[in-house]
Amino acid sequence: MTDFLTRYRRQWFVDFTSARRDALAGIVVALALIPEAIGFSIIAGVDPRVGLYASVAIAMTIALIGGRPGMISAATAAVAVLVGPLVKQHGVDYLFAATIMMGLIQIAAGLLRLDLLMQFVSRSVITGFVNALAILIFMAQLPQLTHVSWHTYAMVAAGLAIIYLFPRVTKAVPSPLVAIVVLSVVGLWLGLPVHSVGDMGKLPEGLPSFALPHVPLTLDTLRIILPYSVTMAAVGLLESMLTAQIVDDMTDTDSDKKREAMGQGGANIVAALFGGMGGCAMIGQSVINVTSGGRGRFSTLVAGGFLLFLLTVLGPWVGLLPMPALVSVMVMVSIGTFSWNSIPNLRRHPPTSSVVMLVTVAVVLATRDLSLGVLVGVLLSGIFFAGKVQRMFVVEQSEADGRTVYRVTGQIFFASVDRFTRAFRSEEGAGPILIDVSGAHFWDISGVGALDKVVARLRGDGRQVEVVGYNRASADLIDRFALHDKTGVELGATPH
Repeated sequence: MTDFLTRYRRQWFVDFTSARRDALAGIVVALALIPEAIGFSIIAGVDPRVGLYASVAIAMTIALIGGRPGMISAATAAVAVLVGPLVKQHGVDYLFAATIMMGLIQIAAGLLRLDLLMQFVSRSVITGFVNALAILIFMAQLPQLTHVSWHTYAMVAAGLAIIYLFPRVTKAVPSPLVAIVVLSVVGLWLGLPVHSVGDMGKLPEGLPSFALPHVPLTLDTLRIILPYSVTMAAVGLLESMLTAQIVDDMTDTDSDKKREAMGQGGANIVAALFGGMGGCAMIGQSVINVTSGGRGRFSTLVAGGFLLFLLTVLGPWVGLLPMPALVSVMVMVSIGTFSWNSIPNLRRHPPTSSVVMLVTVAVVLATRDLSLGVLVGVLLSGIFFAGKVQRMFVVEQSEADGRTVYRVTGQIFFASVDRFTRAFRSEEGAGPILIDVSGAHFWDISGVGALDKVVARLRGDGRQVEVVGYNRASADLIDRFALHDKTGVELGATPH
């Protein structure tokens, strides 16, 4: 317990310098969250307050109970696109109820350690996920870059110049924050004809209030919200776990995925109780935070707290912020998120890895669904892996002491059984056969069934068959499920 508290305190800030760095990074993230949250609210078909209050509640809560310091969670498009039909058919209170159920499911998933499923997501899938997300982030800025005056392009170019050149002067202040401040001052002073944050939607006034969803506590309500809640919970956890892994790589630190899963659940429950929609980790804002110097929990707390301050105190001024300033930050995020090494690696990496990465990108871009792209990538990785492993065995035939000896080496499981059975030839009237499996491992009942088939076929040809050399795990499987006689099972035996 003492070690946990010590580690937890260090995750907030180590000294004044780290606290200042986290605070400035959090301010940049808060400014970038506003147009995103409004846009996600529009996608979900709800008032902008629902997305903005959700971002405040989720960010501040996850800072306290999450498992990945420095990662930003808020209202997201991945969840927003799922709830439109629910809001349209049943109203926003059912959305709040579904979000609470979503949180409970995520807490249960954390307790059941479903976060360990991330072990089955290959590096190729993660690279594809990152590249697709970078492209989607850039594409999301295109509406702000079409049918606009030249002033918009000039401001975006100036913003990018500040973002990339200012760090050469000093890194004491995050360059994205400098870009936002400078472009906002210039835009307001000169009265440039560009879109503002206020054009995205009306900003809320006042603090969010605590309230339970006004829905009947019946089985019909559960029947309505449960399918949405399960989907929201799965998508939210998938995106959060992938983002946590990316932030782990960027900061060269580890995170507590179990705690993060449970923290996401708790944050979504709090968001719903304060009139917000569901959300999850945001890779774009997390990249902004990390590249701006944010590393601790304090940066996430500042992001949520400063966003609340902006909405309740500086709302009218926030509405005047020029969108090109925020667009330049998001373009920087898309450039920094994309794995540029993956392009030359297409030639250097194995073809199957490159195919998995490209298919993941293609599915995400075609469907705008990050979770579906990752699912397809994982399935394709599994198919390629099974195809690779099923060839990792050899059957060698030789003659010794008047017997035909087959020595099997490698892995025998469902994907390799066909090649395994075809490796044994049928020859009537010949001498006894010894099958030595001391160098093999039988993984499942499909492998056991293949051995049964081989033994039965050879004995049907009038051959005497003996199988020797099972390792302990294979012997246990054979004893439980094999149909051929097991009296010949000699653990670890070798042919004479």
